[in-house]
Amino acid sequence: MKFSVRKFFKSFVYACSGIKEVFSHEQNFKVHLLAAFLVVLFGLLLKASRLEWCVLFLAVALVLAAEMLNTAIEKLCDLTHPEQNETIRIVKDVSAGMVLVCAIGAACTGIVIFLPNLISLLIK
Repeated sequence: MKFSVRKFFKSFVYACSGIKEVFSHEQNFKVHLLAAFLVVLFGLLLKASRLEWCVLFLAVALVLAAEMLNTAIEKLCDLTHPEQNETIRIVKDVSAGMVLVCAIGAACTGIVIFLPNLISLLIK
């Protein structure tokens, strides 16, 4: 298989198009981006360490990627079964549950990282 630079860069264009699509049409993605902005703000204010930044960025990326996967699953389900279908409902609910689990995990990560710093600021 031959490597094509043109094809490689085209894949980035498609990926950016997907990000633009989810940003333009999915309210929950915007909510998660707002949360990501707040995480960065807290990280700056509380002087997160390099390791803490790595963990925070991974948590944020996980939630955003899960939201994008959820959107893709829902769109595919809607395309294949536009009518009400119990199995499709379950698939969509499980997919949404995946995002919730990731978001709860990310929130817990933020609490573990930020709470000690907040407490030490308040005690000073």
